[in-house]
Amino acid sequence: MSLTSRLVGALIVTSALVSPSLAWAQSDPSSGPQQPPSGPDLGKPTTDAPVDGVDQGDAGEGNTAAADAEQADAEQTGPEISVPGGDIVVTGRRSRNVVKASNQVISVLSAEEIARTGEGDIAGALGRVTGLSVVGNGLVYVRGLGDRYSLALLNGSPLPSPEPLRRVVPLDIFPTGVIASSLVQKSYSVNYPGEFGGGVINLTTKAVPEEPFLTISGGGNVDTETTGQTGYSYYGSKSDWTGFDNGSRDLPNSLKDYFKSGALVNSDQALGRTIGSDLVRFSKATAQRVRDLPPGYSVSLTGGTSFDIGDGRIGVIAAAGFSNKWQNREVTQQTTNSSDLSLNTDFRRVNTDNHMIANGLIGLGAEFGNNKIRWTNLYIRDTVKQTRLGLGKRFVNSVTADYNQQDTAWYERQLIDTQFVAELKPTSELSIDLRGGYANSQREAPYEFGFEYVRTNVASDPFGNFFVNNLNGNSGEAQVAFSDLNENLWSGGIDISYKVTPELTATVGGVYSDTARTSSRREFTFRASNNFPAAAAVLRPDLLLSPGLINGVTTDSAGRPLATPVGGINLIETDTGSPAFRAKLRNYAGYAKVNWQVTDDLSLDAGVRFEKARQSVEAVQVYATPTALPDSPALRKQYWLPAATLTYQVQPDVQVRLSASKTIARPQFRELIYQPFFDPDSNRQYLGNPLLTDSQLYNGEARVEWYFATDQRLSVSGFYKKIKNPIESYVFVLADDLVTSYANAPEAQLYGAELELQKYFDLGAEDGWFGNRRGVVIANYTYSHSKLKVNAADSVAIYPQAAATSATDFFRNGAPLTGQSDHLVNLQLGLENTERLSQQTILLSFASNRVVSRGLNGTEPLPDVIEKPGVQLDVVLREGVQVAGKEVELKFEARNLLRTRHQEYQDNGTNRIQINSYDVGRVFALSAGITF
Repeated sequence: MSLTSRLVGALIVTSALVSPSLAWAQSDPSSGPQQPPSGPDLGKPTTDAPVDGVDQGDAGEGNTAAADAEQADAEQTGPEISVPGGDIVVTGRRSRNVVKASNQVISVLSAEEIARTGEGDIAGALGRVTGLSVVGNGLVYVRGLGDRYSLALLNGSPLPSPEPLRRVVPLDIFPTGVIASSLVQKSYSVNYPGEFGGGVINLTTKAVPEEPFLTISGGGNVDTETTGQTGYSYYGSKSDWTGFDNGSRDLPNSLKDYFKSGALVNSDQALGRTIGSDLVRFSKATAQRVRDLPPGYSVSLTGGTSFDIGDGRIGVIAAAGFSNKWQNREVTQQTTNSSDLSLNTDFRRVNTDNHMIANGLIGLGAEFGNNKIRWTNLYIRDTVKQTRLGLGKRFVNSVTADYNQQDTAWYERQLIDTQFVAELKPTSELSIDLRGGYANSQREAPYEFGFEYVRTNVASDPFGNFFVNNLNGNSGEAQVAFSDLNENLWSGGIDISYKVTPELTATVGGVYSDTARTSSRREFTFRASNNFPAAAAVLRPDLLLSPGLINGVTTDSAGRPLATPVGGINLIETDTGSPAFRAKLRNYAGYAKVNWQVTDDLSLDAGVRFEKARQSVEAVQVYATPTALPDSPALRKQYWLPAATLTYQVQPDVQVRLSASKTIARPQFRELIYQPFFDPDSNRQYLGNPLLTDSQLYNGEARVEWYFATDQRLSVSGFYKKIKNPIESYVFVLADDLVTSYANAPEAQLYGAELELQKYFDLGAEDGWFGNRRGVVIANYTYSHSKLKVNAADSVAIYPQAAATSATDFFRNGAPLTGQSDHLVNLQLGLENTERLSQQTILLSFASNRVVSRGLNGTEPLPDVIEKPGVQLDVVLREGVQVAGKEVELKFEARNLLRTRHQEYQDNGTNRIQINSYDVGRVFALSAGITF
């Protein structure tokens, strides 16, 4: 890399959800055939039975789509068909196709469809679904609406998020190895939570198998921008490669005592120097060059068994996986405060991330008669060891100086989830489902170090040719931060379904969830005293902030007191306002719905949900001497949320759906606290607004579906959403820096259309390589258009301003919603053998430009920050080969063959600056797996 060589010199010094569900089929690709149920299983969720090979996992709230599909399929026995991994008995009134039989608008990714994409995490696989796009680190946008309008569930239960800026869990932390299927529902039904904007994504974990199996797999990958290239890292600890620290990053006792005491170090020089002496060490603060970055690798192990006990059956499934990957990025980051886009800063930065994911799953199940009990436990740990080194200029004062910035960090994200579900069927007409869950997410970022050295390039400066850090804020900086986030989520519910008549099923349910988050970020700056020796400023970080220089030298080599002490560095805590907050969201809901087969061709799914919630975010007083804290008014809201979907079968293979509903979207926790937060990935500063309120959405959709052959379909739909009080970001200037905050815009509209095609072609060959092969075309296109509606009479509530402010000062009429792409395209072209595992797939995706951050509004507005996702071209090859009587699955992946860059920029028509842009390499991966 061109920047790398320049940096080296600088471095030297620096289950478906809850609803009616019926069909019983295979529970795992390795489980073998299963038996159909003894009779229709109306009104209860399926925990481990897939529909058409889609494993629904454990039960939970909201599984209307898959369950209603099963209900429609349960009224007449159909033929037995063969699918990969075993036989499946399908029953069907109209069709065995789950998408067709559902009473809602859904998309389903089965384990086989996920495998076809070859993606390593579920976010990447979902990016292939109609109307879905993946933004940033695993955030899934549905129909152009941002992650705040998406709802992610695991086996029907809600999940806490380990991300400080969000309450939605990023889906890139879920490896595909622990996910059996995913269901995306885009039309609202009242057994889902009311926070339903673009849609809900329900991930289902692998369920208990019928027969014992053991699968072992492993693989490696290379990245042309990373593998074998020069990057940067730091020592950390011996165990860092596992994603688990060996204790070297534990807080020193002096800092622990400080946090407990409630003292403020700013007014106690001796205390500051005592703590500062314990913080900076070579292993955590000094970046080192890595000449040849290694390839990535992953391993996984999955097994399960079941056995009979009396009249019942007990089963267990377990899975474990680990991956270690590197990513190198040479990033251009520029900023401006001027409408002509003249630069404030211009930096080139090499970011090297070592990304480790460890996961484990244990599922236990018991079946007795028509009753089922499931206990599912999931553990995921996602760790990033990050090193950043950059060179650049600032154009505020002198343009001759060069700035060298070094950052080292360790980000731990962890999710623990346990769920218990009981499905009871006292009679053939009545079913009762009970569920409870606990989930904990944590994020820890100890020792986030940031250093800035300055080279003046001035001949009269004796150190003008050297990078120096004088620790004074003007010619050198040093900071360290300690972040901690912990979130607990308890949830429970009951659903009762009763088959009133063969054509009418009524369901009522109640749900409770309680989310509690604590988050803190304590940041410190090192400031040199007036007699700090100038020569020490050229030292690398761990020597610059060594205990000797921090405490200062007060005696000479003979032990005699110096007339003027040398050195001395003070520790200053920078955020003395609200460095910690506590957030809660407590939600009660009840619903009633009916599923009515009005005629043979017409069905209605309708109901209403009542939801009452209290949401609060409060700054925590961390100092013994009270400080002024921002206001934190609680949101107490209750809603009646109706929804209805009408499905009419025009012909045996053609049907029309009409749906309408009202839903809501709540502010994220961090958005409600007036507390600064810096996101190093986006290089942006954020500040919340305690005056935010809920958004209300009014949704409508019309859809035509043609199922012209088995597993083949063509669908066209149009949708419209009116959003009252949408939460949108805006940018303002604070202390000469651009800061992103949030406010409720008056109104927004979003409308669009979707086109989806799935088609198989018989190649007609009887022998040779093309024998038993068919062609596959899976294509979808989504058009969406959004706009804010703002006029001069509208006002917005901005904290801490005392009075309402004109909305036109913050939002532009007609501006699109953030994160919304007008065009999304996904195309899969492939060949596959119908008799054995042999697939060759070309995958192409395209997303048009989208706004990721607002530009500064006002008399001299700045353009919005635009992301250009572009075109992504991948190839995935899967082949089954026989080794010692066992089939081994070989998989080859080639990603980003067009080398599409990541681009975020601002453009005013004359000039363009790069906000966060970098080259993305081609990735080639090879893996193998065997099942015993």
